[in-house]
Amino acid sequence: MDRGPDEKYPPIEPYDHGTLDVGDGNLVYWEVCGNPAGKPALVVHGGPGSGCNARARQYFDPDLYRVVLFDQRNCGRSTPHASDPAADMRHNTTAHLIADMELLRRHLGIGKWLLYGGSWGSTLILAYAEQHPRQVSEIVISAVTTTRRSEIDWLYRGAGQIFPEAWDLFRAGVPEARGPGDLVAAYARRTESPDPDVRARATADWCAWEDAVLSMEAAAGPSPYSGRPGRDQLALVRICTHYFSHGAWLEEGQLIRDAGRLAGIPGVLVHGRFDLGGPLTTAWELAKAWPDAELTVIDDAGHLGGPATSRAVLAALDRFARLG
Repeated sequence: MDRGPDEKYPPIEPYDHGTLDVGDGNLVYWEVCGNPAGKPALVVHGGPGSGCNARARQYFDPDLYRVVLFDQRNCGRSTPHASDPAADMRHNTTAHLIADMELLRRHLGIGKWLLYGGSWGSTLILAYAEQHPRQVSEIVISAVTTTRRSEIDWLYRGAGQIFPEAWDLFRAGVPEARGPGDLVAAYARRTESPDPDVRARATADWCAWEDAVLSMEAAAGPSPYSGRPGRDQLALVRICTHYFSHGAWLEEGQLIRDAGRLAGIPGVLVHGRFDLGGPLTTAWELAKAWPDAELTVIDDAGHLGGPATSRAVLAALDRFARLG
């Protein structure tokens, strides 16, 4: 399908969708759009806990791709929803999500698929691909993260050097925290409170900080975090704090250390030079450790990307579509 050089593909709707029983009482929502006989691709959303977004479909040529999207455990249209305090978060870890992706691949009868995503999605993509490299054809990532504890510490403490006013408010939201290193865990404890007012306040304070970090690049419109509907906000913050307080259950530096397992998988990494949420150094280190990765640095973009980021992602996906 033709499009202009600065345009995404037209909006499309799924031709199939459903929920997959992944165990532990969890049902994971999935959908497929594009060409049923096309090249399989999986969109891995960020957050963790943001849910899949229909706009992601528009990065793929619908004549050439069979595009799969899914809502990771406890968010979006997957159930139980993390906004419900009764949802058991013990069954939501990186290992669970990797297993869910592999179960979905087999459920849909896919041999290999291209993986596309950004931010937290890049962490999950790398974790899955390093565990299942034979099931991955190519990888396209924007806003590279590996969820190292050092990256988490930068986002929720170090970036306070740039936004001290907002960080003071973020710190004040959990006065019980045992120092700056305990902030994320303290927020995680508050999102598990039986008191709905405590959960709502913690969610609002967390979203205000996330929005502050993105404030120098956010486009006009609703704030990326605070602008979400209340139910989705509660789930997002509960899942984020759950993952980040545990270092995503990954060994420190694991994904870059094991990037050699991706040898033979073509990859494109697209990262904004002014990404304050995830500084460029992570993408740079990953590109050096992954022999088949190409890194494109977008000089005028941050974590949310922009027109040049979209063009780079579209170009990579168009190129990989022709590889069959």
